Amino acid sequence: MRAAAGKLTTALEEACALALVSVPFLVVAGTAAAQAYPTKSIRMIVPQSAGGSTDLAARLVAQRISDQLGQTIIVDNRPGAGSLNGTEIVAKAAPDGYTLLTVAASFTINPSLHKKLPFDPIRDFAPVTMICSLPHILVVHPSVPVKSVKELIALAKSKPGELNFGSSGIATSTHLAAELFMHMTGTRMVNVPYKGGAPGMIALLGGQVQLYFATISTALPHIRAGKLRVLAVTSAKRSVAAPEFPTIAEGGVPGYQHASWVGTFAPAKTPRPVIAKLHAEAVKAVQTSEVKSALLRDGLEAVGNSPEEFAAIIKSEVARWMNVVKVAGIKAD
Repeated sequence: MRAAAGKLTTALEEACALALVSVPFLVVAGTAAAQAYPTKSIRMIVPQSAGGSTDLAARLVAQRISDQLGQTIIVDNRPGAGSLNGTEIVAKAAPDGYTLLTVAASFTINPSLHKKLPFDPIRDFAPVTMICSLPHILVVHPSVPVKSVKELIALAKSKPGELNFGSSGIATSTHLAAELFMHMTGTRMVNVPYKGGAPGMIALLGGQVQLYFATISTALPHIRAGKLRVLAVTSAKRSVAAPEFPTIAEGGVPGYQHASWVGTFAPAKTPRPVIAKLHAEAVKAVQTSEVKSALLRDGLEAVGNSPEEFAAIIKSEVARWMNVVKVAGIKAD
């Protein structure tokens, strides 16, 4: 019995010793693999159509990172089902850094609209960085007798349900910007959804709707032409693209902030050294003057935050939109 116990003790000691040797070996091996990464081309899936803001940002950054790493990055547009199709592909991809996702803020809105998503935006993805943000801008038709956020709130409260706002569709960022505004101000206005930002803007210019929480890139040309009146921007800080306009918070709704964004993710369980390398290269790309200028021409503001900061934003936004969508009773179109 004692001999057997002795053999068991020896076996356990050897196993522990082997484990202690294996841990640093695995760390070194993982670090070495990350240092070699990438050794082949990378696929960056964009779950939106080519030509939009998300695609623009993805292609700008992908080309720059490709030049920096000396490896091809293939931008693969996989639109459909409100960005769910392309996003699911990345959620189920191998966590090796060779399949990435560059997606818009709908990423945090979808969980509140669909009871059974084929992925979990927090559990199934590793944030790399937010590439850029895209503030919205609250504009009204010149016939609307308001020149400030406070005046709009007063008018909306005096005529509940009579003001119409345009949006680029049910549960889109332009729609939810307005829902958040109504939720925080106790006002009630009517959403008139269109099939995209351009048709919604045409409706506003024609006076079919009275206001629009438009993307800056869509609205600025008409603002510059004097065809629309600006009340405020939706971001926490004034927009770099239009710093002359106040924020909605400055205009009388403390705490209001909303901006679309474009960010990059890898599948969950991608090795941390690989995420760190991707993050470093993405931030380096985003901070170049060429990329910053190209983004700003479309109203996009370069960000390049840390994976941890981006993860906190994702978690916060998922919770916020869950609340807004539930209170507003919004259903997926």
